[in-house]
Amino acid sequence: MIAAPELPSEFHYPQDTDTRFSSDTDFSEAPDVSINPTKGKGGKKGKKAAGEKGKGGKGVGGAGRMNGHYQENGMENLMLFEVVKMGKSAMQSVVDDWIEAYKNDRDMALLDLINFFIQCSGCKGVVSGEMFRNMQNSEIIRRMTEEFDEDSGDYPLTMAGPLWKKFKGSFCEFIAVLVRQCQYSIIYDEYLMDTVISLLTGLSDSQVRAFRHTSTLAAMKLMTALVNVALNLSINMDNTQRQYETERNKMVAKRANDRLELLLQKRKELQENQDEIENMMNAIFKGVFVHRYRDAIAEIRAITIEEIGMWMKLYSDAFLNDSYLKYVGWTMHDKQGEVRLKCLTALQGLYYNRELNTRLELFTSRFKDRIVSMTLDKEYDVAVQAIKLLTLVLHSTDEVLSPEDCESVYHLVYSAHRPVAIAAGEFLFKKLFSTREPEEEGAPKRRGRQSPNANLIKTTVFFFLESELHEHAAYLVDSLWESGADLLKDWECMTSLLLDDPVPGEEALTDRQETALIEIMLCTVRQAAECHPPVGRGTGKRVMTAKEKKTQLDDRTRMTELFAVALPPLLAKYSIDSEKVTNLLQLPQFFDLDIYTTGRLEKHLEALLRQIREIVEKHTDTEVLEACSKTYHALSNEEFTIFNRVDIARSQLLDEMVDKFNTLLEDFLQEGEEPDDDDAYQVMSTLKRITAFHNAHDLSQWDLFSSNFKLLNTGIENGDMPEQIVVHALQCTHYVVLWYLAKVSEGSHRKEDMVSLRKQMRMFCLMCQRYLTNVNTTVKEQAFTILCDVLLVFSHQMVSGGREQLEPLVYSPDDSLQTELLSFILHHVFIDQDDDNGSTDGQQDDEAAKIEALHKRRNLLAAYCKLIIYNVVEMNTGADIFKQYMRYYNDYGDIIKETMSKTRQIDKIQCAKTLILSLQQLFHEMLSELGTGFDRSSSAFCGIKELARRFSLTFGLDQVKTRDAIAMLHKDGIEFAFKEPSPQGEGNPPLHLAFLDILSEFSSKLMRQDKRTVHMYLERFMTFQMALQRDDCWLPLISYRNSLQAGGDDDTMSVVSGYSSRGSSVRSKKTKAVTPTATIAAAKRRLPEAEESSSSSTDMSWQHQSMQTPVMMPSPHLTSTMMRGPGDMRGGEAKRGRDDSYMAVYALPSDSQQQPHPHTLPQTPQLHQTPIDYNTQVTWMLAQRQQEEVRQQQERTMNYAKLRTNLQQAIRRGTGLMEEDEEPIVEDVMMSSEGRMEDLNEGMDFDTMDIDLPPSKNRRERSELKPDYFDPGSIMDESVLGVSMF
Repeated sequence: MIAAPELPSEFHYPQDTDTRFSSDTDFSEAPDVSINPTKGKGGKKGKKAAGEKGKGGKGVGGAGRMNGHYQENGMENLMLFEVVKMGKSAMQSVVDDWIEAYKNDRDMALLDLINFFIQCSGCKGVVSGEMFRNMQNSEIIRRMTEEFDEDSGDYPLTMAGPLWKKFKGSFCEFIAVLVRQCQYSIIYDEYLMDTVISLLTGLSDSQVRAFRHTSTLAAMKLMTALVNVALNLSINMDNTQRQYETERNKMVAKRANDRLELLLQKRKELQENQDEIENMMNAIFKGVFVHRYRDAIAEIRAITIEEIGMWMKLYSDAFLNDSYLKYVGWTMHDKQGEVRLKCLTALQGLYYNRELNTRLELFTSRFKDRIVSMTLDKEYDVAVQAIKLLTLVLHSTDEVLSPEDCESVYHLVYSAHRPVAIAAGEFLFKKLFSTREPEEEGAPKRRGRQSPNANLIKTTVFFFLESELHEHAAYLVDSLWESGADLLKDWECMTSLLLDDPVPGEEALTDRQETALIEIMLCTVRQAAECHPPVGRGTGKRVMTAKEKKTQLDDRTRMTELFAVALPPLLAKYSIDSEKVTNLLQLPQFFDLDIYTTGRLEKHLEALLRQIREIVEKHTDTEVLEACSKTYHALSNEEFTIFNRVDIARSQLLDEMVDKFNTLLEDFLQEGEEPDDDDAYQVMSTLKRITAFHNAHDLSQWDLFSSNFKLLNTGIENGDMPEQIVVHALQCTHYVVLWYLAKVSEGSHRKEDMVSLRKQMRMFCLMCQRYLTNVNTTVKEQAFTILCDVLLVFSHQMVSGGREQLEPLVYSPDDSLQTELLSFILHHVFIDQDDDNGSTDGQQDDEAAKIEALHKRRNLLAAYCKLIIYNVVEMNTGADIFKQYMRYYNDYGDIIKETMSKTRQIDKIQCAKTLILSLQQLFHEMLSELGTGFDRSSSAFCGIKELARRFSLTFGLDQVKTRDAIAMLHKDGIEFAFKEPSPQGEGNPPLHLAFLDILSEFSSKLMRQDKRTVHMYLERFMTFQMALQRDDCWLPLISYRNSLQAGGDDDTMSVVSGYSSRGSSVRSKKTKAVTPTATIAAAKRRLPEAEESSSSSTDMSWQHQSMQTPVMMPSPHLTSTMMRGPGDMRGGEAKRGRDDSYMAVYALPSDSQQQPHPHTLPQTPQLHQTPIDYNTQVTWMLAQRQQEEVRQQQERTMNYAKLRTNLQQAIRRGTGLMEEDEEPIVEDVMMSSEGRMEDLNEGMDFDTMDIDLPPSKNRRERSELKPDYFDPGSIMDESVLGVSMF
């Protein structure tokens, strides 16, 4: 209860309270804070009893206050909540003002504090003075719950905005300052704290989330403040005890007895205060924490764990024991990452203090495995903190973590998530590199191979090799960079380990270790020069600080000075080893080339150029040659003075290679002689070197196009050209064309150059097209890739950006080339893994070879898809790609999906036509394979239907954006379904009718008004007998029509469509919520009105075509007889509405329309009746169902013969059709009671009906604590209607 006069005598702290959210039966009893027994709550000497509250002050609600508000001169001051919310006043002064008010009138001040907590929860209610005096605690909370107006789901602790973000801090600060200012007297008056704790305990047990969240936060912060008070009391007690012992140990003559008495009295008071504080803490812990640490809301659980961590850290003597640690250990298994994160941060604060390690031994042994497993947590933030916690555990003792535990953290240095990798790198560095060899004082500093870092660098190499992730050295370096940058930047030691001989007794590095060390050294150089993480770990470029920029410049200068001297001998030593040389040759890309001049290192530059030349002459590996080419490109920078030296060396090398190639080519192509393998190898190796250099350097001055074209032409004519020669000749020619284009684009655009380039480009494209039919798979793949690149470069895109002068160079592929490109994709990409014999060199069983082959095929498909995206080839060619989406989803699903997305951005309608075309192609293929009598439950048909469903999902949820595209898709699909008549003659379904079942997957993407239009377009292709057919072969039509009616305004639908909808009623109930419309009159509108609204609701081009349905001849007598049996006058209005709809769609001939039957004429006044309210509609439906159940069998028996006769006569009289056909199934044509209910429900538009529900109290709270509490579908349940609906 709150502030009751009898509070001290009957108030007790809850010990074993329970809530409806959780129980505490599975845990041991919560421990007491104090070791001493808890004292009684009797009144203390000199303190005012609770029964005297308000004595000497103003009564509740007295002058100056009204409902907790200050009153001054008739003006209302701000309440405590408003002051704290604004945060403009210093919290110290706010609390001091409240304390002053409490001293004057503690009832009114306490009422302010109670309303403060209520309002901080977002409750609009106010606790009045009357409620404060006369109501129990639970009654007040219940009253506030009833007045909790939840207009939105937010309350102060969850609201957005800068004001509310600061509010939580101000709220917590207020509680802390309040306890701190009251710690010497007020909190011991057995009134303030008793009332506040009782209030917060009751609120924390509320079902309202806002109350529970706010009060739990307040209680936990109150507990933390009390822990600080208890800690201060403990310190004062220790000091008093020490002073007492000192005074007592003095000689009797010097001992001051009065001082001893004062110290004893002071110690007694401190002990009493300590006992009271411990009682308060026990009350909060057992009344709030024990239940809320497993609350249904993650934020509340996180608050409790965060605060208990503070208690154990602040007051370890009382709280740091297994009785409290177990709560943190248990909560580490929480399902929410936020809570697990709080557990780890709480433990980090404990493990950081090494003095507390001995108290954590039992906890560590019990929960160590859980902490280790959390390093692999799905939440990256949790994994990072788990690794950091293990690093702190490692600091405390090395014996706790086993080698297996450490290895589970080691491999995380290769994680793609950089914070996880950095944390794991710190753990690895502490574990493996924290022990260094001590250096003797006064001894000269050892450098190079003898430095202390030598063994640590070797350890890094050993770890890298043992991890068996040799391609991830950059990740390892990046992980260790923040913790071990000084070690990783000791390049002098690294080069010494590679170049110097080992000292006696030292084991030399193996070849594999040297390769790993060179790779690590390259990664460290790149990291120091670029100052950003490797690919796959970067989160975007960030602006470097001035300190980081200075460090970068210093590192580049130091590495250049070192490697400019060391690189030539390293290349000379490892010149034969391709892998080592490739890595070493990348080092000059990160040099500061000015150092060569300013440091007088020109002779080392000459040595480097000589070594590169020798390497080019020795090697034919593509990677080595490309590394040499890039090195020349990096050194050939015109901004530096070394450019002339490098350019001369490069030109001499290229001159020699081109001259050698021309000479070898003449001998190789000489007529009458058969070239041997040695000649072919010489041509291939020289061409390979030229191609590698042509990638980065302009070799236009050497006219390589004519020689390469002659070589390729000879290969086409003879057909025996070696594979590698053709591949590199195609690549070299490609570079020639691209460099020519770059020259023309940047130059003066001379006409001669444009004509020459256009001629070369077209000749080259024709040559590549001819090589697409080569017998060698590698050659065909190279020709296809290059051809796609050339077509993309020379497409209409090249004139964009103000380059209209390049218009003559635009080249569009003709139909034959497009066909060949598509055929290549279908035969070389969409194949089974085992069929790709040519790409895997007979190693299909080798997993690595299969992955490489798949990667190659993905590149081929991506190259072709770019042609579709950039409109180089027709978009409809993508149909052959899109139809493979499901079959090859695992291999190419991402590429195909991205292509669909890009094409939709370019042209939504054309993309939709392409999608439906792909489905039509698959349907044709299925027919050719299974025949016309296929089973619609076959895997082939179901696969096409599933593909259509996937296509439908790609259109998203915005129906307005995709409206035209979806409508066009349905138009093409309907035309395709009725395009081919049945080969079995009239009366049988069209050949492609089953395609409508596939098309129905897109019906949900149609807007309501478009469904009406599409349905009318569908009926243009239908005959009357089609609408009456009920055989299984006609089910696709029935299903499709039903999908067009679902969720739409079916005022233009025929009665027969209403009947046929029964066949799929089960599916309709599952896929859409049945919702009532505001009126029944919507089902009675005539066709002209419907056509007008539908034509005005959409702007599709095909919609404006003639929408007149085929002339069908139902008799008015048939309609009247079918809809109105003898004596059946109930519900006639609704039935007549259906008659109108039926006659409106299936119109009579002109002569029949002149003499309509009176029963079918709609009465105009009935079309504009006042809308019937919702309850009347429901009552009417229920009455109709009960009546129909009684009459159903009787009606069918009486009308069967009559309906059959009238139906046959009407159809024969009107059209002459169906004379020899099977008789219609009258049972399907008749409307049963169930059919009426369903058709009426479909006519009632639930989606647009406005239903005003009464405001639901605590609706959000129920949704938080129970499965679901507000389902729009529940508006039709028994609790709303009072009767059973079905």
